Amino acid sequence: MNPQRSIIIWSKQACPYCLRTKNYLTEKHLNFVSIDVTNHDDLRDVLEMKYGIRHVPVIEIGLDQPHTYEAVTSIDLADLEKALKRNQVIQ
Repeated sequence: MNPQRSIIIWSKQACPYCLRTKNYLTEKHLNFVSIDVTNHDDLRDVLEMKYGIRHVPVIEIGLDQPHTYEAVTSIDLADLEKALKRNQVIQ
């Protein structure tokens, strides 16, 4: 049995790259949690501490246990697809 994978997308309203990423995940029938950083500089501060960036989208893919994640900070959907395959979310 594969461990449970989770997907978190850090996004903001009116971001075309964020919408495109969410649509891609939805088309692949993948569940995800969205964290909206619109008007929340404190959440952007978290991204900066974790990854050294403040832009979105940022997609975290990983295991719920033991809490290990890979972050995709590129807006290129091909990079996201590669990460999903590496993490055995899709084939």
